[in-house]
Amino acid sequence: MKVLAGHNIALLSLAADRPLVRYLESLGAVCSAAPTTLDDLSAASFLLDGSGLPALASQGWQHSEIAQRFPALVHVSVSSFGSVGPNAALAGGELVASAMGGTLRLTGEPDRAPVKEALDACTFHADMVAAAGAMAAHFDRTRTGKGQHVDVSIQEVAFNRSVSSILGWQFDKRKLARVGGALNYGRATVRCIWPLADGWCFHSLMTGRFGAPANQGLSDWMDEVGVDNPLQGVDWLSYNRSTLDSAIRARWEAAIEHFFRTRSKHEIATEGRRRGINACVVADPADVLQDAHLQARNFWDEQSGMRLPGRFVSVRPGESGSARTVNSGSRAGPLSGVRVLDFSWALVGSITTKTLGDLGADVIKVESRTRPCLSRIDVQVSASSATSLDDKPWFAHLNSSKRSLALDMKRKEARELLDPLLKWADVVVENFSPGTMAKLGLDYDSIRQANPSVVMISGSVYGQTGPLAHEWGVDGTGGALSSRTYLTGWPDRDPIVPGAVPYGDVIVPFVMAATAAATLAARQPGGSSAGQGAHIDASMYEICVQQMYPAIRATQLGEPPQRSGNDDPHRYRQGVWPTAGDDRWIAISLQDEAQWQSLCALAGSEDITTWTAQQDAHELMGNLQARGIAAGVVQDIEDLMEHDETLRARGALVTLKHPVLGPFGHVRTPLQLSATPLEPYRAPAIGEHNEEIACELAGLSTERYQQLQEAGVFK
Repeated sequence: MKVLAGHNIALLSLAADRPLVRYLESLGAVCSAAPTTLDDLSAASFLLDGSGLPALASQGWQHSEIAQRFPALVHVSVSSFGSVGPNAALAGGELVASAMGGTLRLTGEPDRAPVKEALDACTFHADMVAAAGAMAAHFDRTRTGKGQHVDVSIQEVAFNRSVSSILGWQFDKRKLARVGGALNYGRATVRCIWPLADGWCFHSLMTGRFGAPANQGLSDWMDEVGVDNPLQGVDWLSYNRSTLDSAIRARWEAAIEHFFRTRSKHEIATEGRRRGINACVVADPADVLQDAHLQARNFWDEQSGMRLPGRFVSVRPGESGSARTVNSGSRAGPLSGVRVLDFSWALVGSITTKTLGDLGADVIKVESRTRPCLSRIDVQVSASSATSLDDKPWFAHLNSSKRSLALDMKRKEARELLDPLLKWADVVVENFSPGTMAKLGLDYDSIRQANPSVVMISGSVYGQTGPLAHEWGVDGTGGALSSRTYLTGWPDRDPIVPGAVPYGDVIVPFVMAATAAATLAARQPGGSSAGQGAHIDASMYEICVQQMYPAIRATQLGEPPQRSGNDDPHRYRQGVWPTAGDDRWIAISLQDEAQWQSLCALAGSEDITTWTAQQDAHELMGNLQARGIAAGVVQDIEDLMEHDETLRARGALVTLKHPVLGPFGHVRTPLQLSATPLEPYRAPAIGEHNEEIACELAGLSTERYQQLQEAGVFK
């Protein structure tokens, strides 16, 4: 189902193999020759640029002229600092943008310089955000006939990803630190990269019902092997990774390490999977190319004997029906008027529907006090408690622009609400383990019986089909299996977590939101699939492999990449050097020998490291940028929250008044749209909108609502 069939893409200062381009092509769009004059844009539906409006203007391309000549064109800019703000015209790139956005600061080991994630991770993330903005603008164009400018800053996208850092600073003035092969969860550091007898694996102990069986499975395996096991007898349902005593955690992790050192990669992939311990092998690109699950899902695009990542998502066409025409609603945003029924939880689903909601859709989040979302129970800051479901800033950041319906879906009476809501919805979102929705009678085949034109989005680690479909995993699973983890770190050390904040969990949502918007646009009257719904299957594993496209290709050309620290084959030289102060650094990326000689001249007789260590990071950045050298301070969360004028100018945080926590800055969906600006509203308390949803949308009488309330259905 090619929902962008018939649409052409024009590129300015953007490579044809950029992730954004490949994503649009996977949906059926066609990339045309690079334009040299305005006339060359006459057939384009989308104009994509990789430099931002100030740089385009310096090349003779004025956005105002483009917009005036082609008012229906959707113009998308993805640049290091965006088209707006005091740093908009500065030199950048992956390393510099990740430094200025805060992700570089948290990647690496504490005894060395920060190290970038494998390949161009932040740029890939920004391209997927841009895809969501482009498709939302495209949907709006089906109603108005008008295009607009979509602007994305790689720095802001990197900052937006660091929600744990943001809320830690907001509520506790606490900074996260580089932790190598571990992850930061609130006040806890949880190790997750472990050496095996012949490689490495990813594993972490998880909180709540989701993690309890896996944690117990590991403990049982350790007992059977006969190693020391301090995990014996732990009540895993009450275990909270954020509040566990650090001394206890240290003892647990020492025992886990000893156990994993006795296991092989094969044992983890077979016996470990059979036991459901939520561990996976850290794969290299060659392993990925031979993966049976990806082959079974027909993921690869075979080209001249080379196997390359193919689709970003799988789209299963529905039956053509009489879909309602989605007109603009009362809210601002390009998706105003779109109706979304949200059955999701944790990060992937929450960010997907936050994105749709922030873009203007009416989102109803169906949740339950009996099995609350992880972000409602994970205590990460001092302002939160283990007894309340409504005092978690993590939930608030990830769930803006939604209404909440608290419902016990296992009660048969719940269908009195669900059935009319399923007919009401344009989009249904879920990210449970495959098969869960079918058990509830809420899978795509069931829903489309009542609503043939519904667009359903399912997000999971492995996808809805294939031999691993019913296995479960977490954010780090996608990184480990895709080779992202293997290629992050220093060549003389073990691999490390590629970013101490989530990655797969935050890129998949934008792919899901983008594909939903594109499918809705095609469903509109006059669209390529008018009246037709679809089931969108998004696999974190596959999308992470898409980020590794260059490594997959290089491996087949006989040049398998290895961990290389901060080096980049496309740059003459780059690195992260120390500056004055405690754990202060600057990222410098040099295009050619002339820039290297310019840097050496500034250092004089001193070597570069000795010289930079005496410089103030911000002053040095300004000095180098004035010479045209891409440089950026490796910013920590205090720099970003308190002093970054570019993020402030872009409105990266939106102050919303929380009923329990009071007013504080929430991460916005990191998009600027020229014609349909975003106006998010605060996240809901659990069940806050029960009555209005039940009576106004589901059609229940007040009397019946009260009966169900007393019967405990709204739980």
